Amino acid sequence: MDLNIQQEIGSVGDSLRAAFHDLFSIWLAIQVAEIGIAAAVAAVTARVVQRRVKLIDLTMGWPAPLRLFARLLLEHIGTPVFIMAVAIMHVGMLSATWPSRSYLLGVAESLATAWFVIAMLAGLIRNQFVYRLVAVSAWTIAALSILGLLQPTMTALDSVAVVVGGLRISPLLVIKTAVLLMLALRAASAASDFLDRRVRSASELTPSIQVLIGKVTRLLLITFAILITLSTVGIDLSALALFSGAVGVGIGFGLQKIVSNLVSGIILLADKSIKPGDVISVGDQFGWVTNMGARYISVDTRDGREILIPNEDFVTQQVVNWSYSNYKMMLKATFGVSYDSNPHKVREIAVAAALKVPRVIKEPMPVCYFEEFGDSSLNFSLRYWIADPENGIVTVRAPVMLALWDAFNEAGIEIPFPQRDLNPRKPFKVVIERDDRGPPAAG
Repeated sequence: MDLNIQQEIGSVGDSLRAAFHDLFSIWLAIQVAEIGIAAAVAAVTARVVQRRVKLIDLTMGWPAPLRLFARLLLEHIGTPVFIMAVAIMHVGMLSATWPSRSYLLGVAESLATAWFVIAMLAGLIRNQFVYRLVAVSAWTIAALSILGLLQPTMTALDSVAVVVGGLRISPLLVIKTAVLLMLALRAASAASDFLDRRVRSASELTPSIQVLIGKVTRLLLITFAILITLSTVGIDLSALALFSGAVGVGIGFGLQKIVSNLVSGIILLADKSIKPGDVISVGDQFGWVTNMGARYISVDTRDGREILIPNEDFVTQQVVNWSYSNYKMMLKATFGVSYDSNPHKVREIAVAAALKVPRVIKEPMPVCYFEEFGDSSLNFSLRYWIADPENGIVTVRAPVMLALWDAFNEAGIEIPFPQRDLNPRKPFKVVIERDDRGPPAAG
């Protein structure tokens, strides 16, 4: 075992023996009692203040940072009260007896101060999981530093390690890498969100270019964050050659679909064939594009469902983009009328009925075609255009059909139903049976 490690373990042992000896000291009991009294005073004070202070009324009209600071201060108001109470007791103990007999009070004061500062700073993080993780990690480091155990702990964590491909991996390296990587990724994500908002506010850029710039920027920032973290903790990137080779093999075999969807998404954003807001149909799925991700495109069908279609399908399959060059979309309604009707009049009535629906546009004008002589009806097709397909198709088809029904009823035009005539080739006998039993007798 290394001499430095032995010395560190020896110092830790001496500290533990001293602490064990202090457990039987009356001054330790006094300090614990004082800390308990300070905690009780802080809890009561915090409850009273939190009940009486109306934070919303007090901070009305304040800037957002000040409102956030006031909310955090009110949530942790008990901690500064505890710090003040312990500090007063600590000063009193120092003036009355030896400093060594009030050591625990000083430690409690330092730990509480560190926790309050860390809680106020970490409170700026909106994500609750990240907030707790950062707060607990930072306070643990501060506590070890205050107790003088930070360096021995780091030495102990670094003493156990394994070497993989020329890379020495220890618990200390893993912890440092995880913490720094989390902070770097958090900073990269915040910077990416800020730049993405700035790009989306640029009206001169098309939606697809905005999404492309946002995705590429996020990818570059995350890559830089990972590389900077690895360099900071002292990991030689050349030592990762073995892992990069394994990742390359994994991409070639197990991740080919993910890579295909990622590349397909970049192609779609670059060639602008699909962009957010487009009305599309893929196979039997119809809707409009709400979001373009790295792996899939989200399509809203206006029936409560949101379909996630892989990017690869948009590259390898036939896709109908109803709004590629413009948002005008043609719809078709077929119907039949009786042979007693005038086809010219039917066409005029159908066009006029379609124009009564608000969403049907006048340019191009609706047109009605006489298509065929059916078995029991004259068959027509009405073709009309709308300019807002993202608002739904059924919501305009139904009003058009109702308008046709009302218009034909008003004009006395009959919409027939199939009828069949029965012409027997040979005479046949029809037997009609009659029930002569009569009604049942009353019992």
